[in-house]
Amino acid sequence: YSTVAWTTSLGRGRIHGVDYGLSGKSEAARVFNFFNALGDIAFAYAGHNVVLEIQATIPSTPEKPSKIAMWKGVILAYVVVAVCYFPVAFVGYYTFGNAVDDNILLTLSRPRWLIAAANMCVLIHVIGGYQIYAMPVFDMIETVCVKKMNFAPSFALRFSVRTLYVLITMFIGMTFPFFGGLLGFFGGFALAPTTYFLPCIIWLIVKKPKRFGPSWIMNWVFIILGVALLIFAPIGGMRNIILSAASYKFYQ
Repeated sequence: YSTVAWTTSLGRGRIHGVDYGLSGKSEAARVFNFFNALGDIAFAYAGHNVVLEIQATIPSTPEKPSKIAMWKGVILAYVVVAVCYFPVAFVGYYTFGNAVDDNILLTLSRPRWLIAAANMCVLIHVIGGYQIYAMPVFDMIETVCVKKMNFAPSFALRFSVRTLYVLITMFIGMTFPFFGGLLGFFGGFALAPTTYFLPCIIWLIVKKPKRFGPSWIMNWVFIILGVALLIFAPIGGMRNIILSAASYKFYQ
């Protein structure tokens, strides 16, 4: 679907009167939109918090530790992400400027069959990604149910917990379909700590690198940028959600 997005945009060519400046009717609006965009980017490139869950399923021995295979997998994953996302960002902005929608497939309306196929690919991608991101949540909820609430571990418990979780998240997604605002908000509020600065803090505590050495400085730069992202991105995202909700008619 990424390839469909950027190739279709490139084939269409730049729209008339394209504007590459920051979007917004006022200086304040442009600043808040910039904050929200930072959260969107953070959301797109986050995911380190799931890496340990994946690595835990890989066989590991002293001769072949799992971190070697995991490191190769992470590098490959980010190469694939870059190959998919960068062309969409560059070509999409080249074609539409700041008039591009949060979801570029909404900006592209022709040809209908190709856009429909791209959206189907998005659905397949999200179904797979949902399983990966939800599995730690399932495990946490089921552990609490068994250890704290004395439920018997069983298929019925797993089926009930996971079905209820899926229904709740589906209800929230259908009730508040503010794509860009939600990405910006959760990119800063939820993923900035778990992906961008808490791992750096933990690494500094565990490894204790030399003060003012390259690793020490680099990690503190990431921590400062991550905290700034945590503060500003949710502000921009929440503002976009409020503005969208003001004119949104639920379930219509």
